[in-house]
Amino acid sequence: MIRTTVDRLAAPSQEDRAAIATLEKSIAAHDGRMAALACMNAVEAGGRAERAEPLPFPFTVAAWNLERCLFPKPSAEHLGMTGAEIVLLSEMDDGMARTRQAHTTAELADALGMAYLYGVEFIELGLGSETELEFCKDDFNSRGLHGNGLLSTVPLHRPFLLRLEGERLWFMGAVDQPRLGERMAIGAVINTESGSLVLVSTHLESATTAAYRERQVVGLIDALDAAFPGLPIIIGGDLNTGNHAGGDFEAEGLFARAAERGFTRHGGPLDVMTTRPSLITRWPERAMKLDWFLSRGLAVSETAIVSSLSPAGRPLSDHDLITCRIDRFA
Repeated sequence: MIRTTVDRLAAPSQEDRAAIATLEKSIAAHDGRMAALACMNAVEAGGRAERAEPLPFPFTVAAWNLERCLFPKPSAEHLGMTGAEIVLLSEMDDGMARTRQAHTTAELADALGMAYLYGVEFIELGLGSETELEFCKDDFNSRGLHGNGLLSTVPLHRPFLLRLEGERLWFMGAVDQPRLGERMAIGAVINTESGSLVLVSTHLESATTAAYRERQVVGLIDALDAAFPGLPIIIGGDLNTGNHAGGDFEAEGLFARAAERGFTRHGGPLDVMTTRPSLITRWPERAMKLDWFLSRGLAVSETAIVSSLSPAGRPLSDHDLITCRIDRFA
């Protein structure tokens, strides 16, 4: 688990990123370079928690894959309408041409009056997929970072980042988005009126099988149990359930493994999917249920799926956001 925190991650230079692209395509070369990069080995902590701790019950948690976060201000307004005190984010850019070189997590946190954590999932070696190029006014990425975030109205304690088990698929293979990095989870502890609660924002691998994601969840739970024994936990995010399984989320062994460890899943109505066509992902036939919460030691109610269409009808992401209410410790 990575515990180092910084006020601002130091991104690799353009020259550093060009050198990464010439590395031997091996796990050893990948991991050696990743270990040497400060931005891959720290958590950025910023923003300002506008609410005093401890956080009273009940409160709302939101999880949203924001698909790069093309529109930070409208996305913040959309999140604000949910009343969420905690927000778990994935696919957030920092210094990418496709999102106007913005630090999207920091912009959301500022608009919502929340503290934030941000961690790098991937250093992007290109501008993005073909459908993203039209959003690029620049022909370069100023920082080239892409990752997950965690927002809170109350202070975040004991922040951490954990890289999940993987095979460096976005570095080793022939992909349209070459990257250095691996899927990850970012989290922290908050103080509630009943005690400490562990929050985890994660994003499992899409370009692989259910068995691969199952191993990622088992490794994540193992690490959480070692670091935070006995504490209630909520994990949320894009678990990519059903990818390479014909969209069948029930084919995922990760739910059974999590249940064996005392976790309950929450994803809203089982017949309601969480994907939609977007400005980037233009697949009207794609309908999948990818987004979930896993909770342990908590009484959770009122799980909902909230459309990601703006009031003007513009999709803010290819994922709808999900919310749940935490009523108390179980």
